[in-house]
Order: sequence, then structure tokens, then C-alpha cells
Amino acid sequence: MIASTAVDLARAQFATTSIYHFLFVPLTLGLGPLVAVMQTIWYRTGNETWLKLTRFFGTLFLINFAIGVATGLVQEFQFGMNWSVYSVFVGDVFGAPLAIEGLAAFFLEATFLGLWIFGWNKLGPRLHLATVWIFALASWLSAFFIIAANSWMQRPVGSEVVDGRAELTSIWELLTNRFAIWAFLHVILVGLTTAAAVVLGVACWHFLRGRNVEVFRHAVKLALIVLVPVSAVNLALGSHLGVVVTDYQPMKIAATEALWDTEQPAAFSVFQIGGFSEDDQTPSFDIEIPKLLSVLATGSIRPGDPARLLDEVEAAR
Repeated sequence: MIASTAVDLARAQFATTSIYHFLFVPLTLGLGPLVAVMQTIWYRTGNETWLKLTRFFGTLFLINFAIGVATGLVQEFQFGMNWSVYSVFVGDVFGAPLAIEGLAAFFLEATFLGLWIFGWNKLGPRLHLATVWIFALASWLSAFFIIAANSWMQRPVGSEVVDGRAELTSIWELLTNRFAIWAFLHVILVGLTTAAAVVLGVACWHFLRGRNVEVFRHAVKLALIVLVPVSAVNLALGSHLGVVVTDYQPMKIAATEALWDTEQPAAFSVFQIGGFSEDDQTPSFDIEIPKLLSVLATGSIRPGDPARLLDEVEAAR
């Protein structure tokens, strides 16, 4: 059964909503700046090809943004519907960055997005260009406050529990959480990678169809200029995020790989069948890369380092 209790059902529902919502988030974070770059090139060169690309990918951005907002609103409601007790306990802390995101970043983003949509023939070229950059950067600001809220759940800082409720003691500590900084950088680079890949894929589809080849050749160049270096940087940054997670949540790293016993060094499973429950800890089939999990989790393959992966798991038993 998917859910045998109300809690399991709430988890399954919230997980489904979150996963579906996040399908649209990276594309929004990455495509907004790319559309801004396209419009900037058109503004500076006067090349109508870039104007066509701005309008084309701007339309895709708007569709993606609208669906992302709709799924995000459902997710917000589920904090109160599925996790009302938790929301009461952490609301004074968890709600602060979310309130800033909603009242400041999101409204800034939505306002200037509206000006961009309806201001093509009403605003001057320079002012209209400013609107696309503002809503693109506001989407990043919005992402930061959301990640700050999420990161507090992973590494609670700037707060203390008073009379059975978490209370905020330092907004600065909350917003400069080490977990949040690394997660935010990783998510932004993921967004740029996703958007560049989508632009490249759409352009290649037009090449196969033989449509507007000259127009989309420019899109391919821009996509590759972004995709190649950003992907390379994010490999290193994302790898270090694994080290950050291990510093604060070693149990999470162990759980993701279904490690039941301490390994020194720990291997990474490329493919595994079985071994995912306490009653069935031994996989019936497993393809492993030796030492790789230790490298991802600690940045080292020294014998003593991977042991901390399961210390917390064993202590919790």
C-alpha cells in the first residue's frame, strides 16, 4: 500500500505536489535570465533575430511560470492542511522567510513580469529591458528566501524553542545559513543548466523540422555558451554540497544509499535491487563504484572519514 496511515498519505500527497512543482522551478530560474540576455542583445544590436527569440522563449517562460505558480500555491496550502501541527510549532521561524518571499520577492517578480508582458508598445526600449532583468533577478531572490526556509529545517540556526514553539532569534543567521548558501548556488546553476538544455533542445527540434534554422542557430550558440561552463562549475559545486550535507546530516547521506553497516570507505550504488528495508538489508543485485560515496560525502577516501556516515544511524537504533 502507498499509505497505511494518515501521516503516510499526507507525506505521499505533499511529496507528489513538491516533485510536480519543482519540475517547473529550475526552468523558471534559468530561462528568465536567458530571455533577458536575448532581449539585451536585440537592444544593443538591433538584430531582429534576437527579438524573435526573445518573444518565442519569453512565451515558453510565461507558460512555465504560470504552471509553477499554480503548483506552488497548492504546496503552500498543504503546509496548513497536511502539517498544521508542525506549522504551529515552526511558524514563527519557518514563516518569516516565506513571508518575505511572498510579500517582497514574488510581488516584485510578478509586477515587473506584468510590465514586461504588457509594456512592449508602451514603455521605452531601455525601460522595457529593465523590467525583464528585474523580474529575472527577482525570481532568484524568491528562490533564495524559499531555500533559506528549507535550509533551516536541515540546519536550524538563529532560533530557539520557547514554551514548546520555535522562535526566531536572528534573521541574519537564518539568511546566512551555510546550508542555504550552498544550496542556493547549486539550485541557480541547475536552473541555468536546465534552461540552456531546453533552449538547445527546442532549437535542435526546429533544425530537424527545417524551420527557422537561421533564427535558432543563434539560440544554439547562446545555449552552448551557458550550458558548457555552468555544467562544469556545478559539478564541483554540487559535489561540495554533498560534503555540506554530510557535515550536518550524515544520516541522510547514509539513508540515500541504504547503508546499514559502516563502510570504510563507502561505495556508491549505481543500480541496486533489494536491501532497502531493515528486514531486508542485503541487496539481491548491486552495481557499485568503490569509494565513490566517501568522496562525494566527505571529499576524501581516507580510512577514518566515512565512519561518521553511520554513527548517527547506529545511535538512533
